[in-house]
Amino acid sequence: MGASLIAANISAEQFIGMSGTSYADGIATAAYELMAAVTLVVIGKFLLPVMLKRKIFTIPQFLRERYNDGVGLAFSILWLFLYVFVNLTSVAWLGALAIEQILGLQGATLVIGSFSISMRMVIILALFIIAGIYSIYGGLASVAWTDVLQVTFLVGGGLITAVFALKAVGGGEGVLAGLSNIFTDLTTGEHLNDSHLHLVIQESHGASAFANVPGIAAVVGGVWLTNLGYWGFNQYIIQKGLAAKSIKEAQKGLVFAGFLKILIPFIVVLPGVCAYYISLHPEVFPSLQGSINVADDAYPWLVRNFTPVGIKGLTFAALSAAIISSLASMFNSTSTLFTMDIYKKYINKGADDKKLVTVGRLTSLCALVIAAIAVKPLLGGLDQAFQYIQEYSGFIYPGIITVFGLGLLWKRASGKAAVWTAIATIPLGVLFKIFLSDVPFQFRAGYIFMILLTLFVIISLVDSKKSETCELPAEADRKMMIKWAKILGGAGIFFILAALVVVIMGDSTPVTAYLNDIGFQAFFFFGALVGCSSIWLSSNSNSKKRDVKALPVDLSLFHTSKGYGIGGLLICAIVAVLYIILW
Repeated sequence: MGASLIAANISAEQFIGMSGTSYADGIATAAYELMAAVTLVVIGKFLLPVMLKRKIFTIPQFLRERYNDGVGLAFSILWLFLYVFVNLTSVAWLGALAIEQILGLQGATLVIGSFSISMRMVIILALFIIAGIYSIYGGLASVAWTDVLQVTFLVGGGLITAVFALKAVGGGEGVLAGLSNIFTDLTTGEHLNDSHLHLVIQESHGASAFANVPGIAAVVGGVWLTNLGYWGFNQYIIQKGLAAKSIKEAQKGLVFAGFLKILIPFIVVLPGVCAYYISLHPEVFPSLQGSINVADDAYPWLVRNFTPVGIKGLTFAALSAAIISSLASMFNSTSTLFTMDIYKKYINKGADDKKLVTVGRLTSLCALVIAAIAVKPLLGGLDQAFQYIQEYSGFIYPGIITVFGLGLLWKRASGKAAVWTAIATIPLGVLFKIFLSDVPFQFRAGYIFMILLTLFVIISLVDSKKSETCELPAEADRKMMIKWAKILGGAGIFFILAALVVVIMGDSTPVTAYLNDIGFQAFFFFGALVGCSSIWLSSNSNSKKRDVKALPVDLSLFHTSKGYGIGGLLICAIVAVLYIILW
């Protein structure tokens, strides 16, 4: 299950997008992978057990059963926008960029009579058409069968590419010599303040890099929204966990996936840094083919120049297949969302299976056409598509985390609160983008989460129409919840006050100046996230009111095996050590 999770996750977004951001900004991009490992531990302990116990197999199913049909419809529409305008467009763009670079077709144009079209758009259209046919006529089974082979070749090709690039950087003296050269050059002399070998970026050392990966916000900030939303509530991903034989098997899979996520930066982040180092020393590598015109060119450029013939072909084939597989999965998910959650439920309730299949295929075709039209206007001028994915995914994740998280864990969470939170999610994202465009998007997402969380809690508490009286939990459970509510509440208040003091004091002391420089204001968000846990624990233990559709409070679901605890602690310890070493 863990391998399947990673197989579903890895595609052009990581190998091209993340390598590109690493080329531009450095290893801090690894935060998305490292914190994902920790997130998987949290999901395995607190979220997945509840979903498996309640036999929740799809995200729309949960929304309908926990809230109402209106909430399910609202989030189905949000997911459709995300799949078509963010996921489909970005994966196709990154895939075409990689194929164009590896085949040496950069800047090429196809001319037919008086009509001309860039080779990149030709490749994008080909990818969409192949993936569309793959999805429409092959279904989900044809997608699933290829995942493991693709990831095996992608990971293997990524490791080989990194090894040969490091050997080249080491002047033929080996991988360790290459790492030593990179570390020495990028941490001394004129590169003393270079951000490329720091997991926590200081704003004063690189404003553009800080905007993408804002200091410790990549540890305690909006990155949690991205990871919890993606790994916990994205049907395409979480369905792997929901299909597990038991809670224990699912938790084993999540821990294994967590260890794999820690390895991913060595495969996709390190090559980007290697490409950056090589670009600083063109005189040492005078005979390389192609060029890095935008940051996202970095990984395919390395494959083209440093991967041995044969391995290069396998890597290219696996990358192409993974791109097509990801696109096909997204077409399939888009088709399923529209057909089952919108068409059958609201447009044609009596539609038979044959009609639904036809509508599903037409939906995939429409998604293909819309994405093909939108891809160049949306991504044509971008240097790093990975940041585009993260920023615009962040438009919906604050609402998703609020609605799903509190729906699973808080007995007072109401359908009315969920509807209004869903309605407010994208407009708030747009307003913050317009009026706070200079603020790093991870901060914006955090502020939006705080607003939505407050809105959700207030509406739930005043919405008494659909609440009922219930018994309090057992005394032992109540004491446990009250204890942790006090601890988490105190921690949340401490984090928020600490962030407030640091921001108010500004640069008046060396300590607060440094803390502001690494984005300490991210603790406003982290304090709200921790404080939110205090709210639902306190309410669950003391309130005799509950929403009529609330899930029963059962603390036994959060009990995990000793093996899971050790695995989770090891993951957290490894991530902590990496941050200490590469701070």
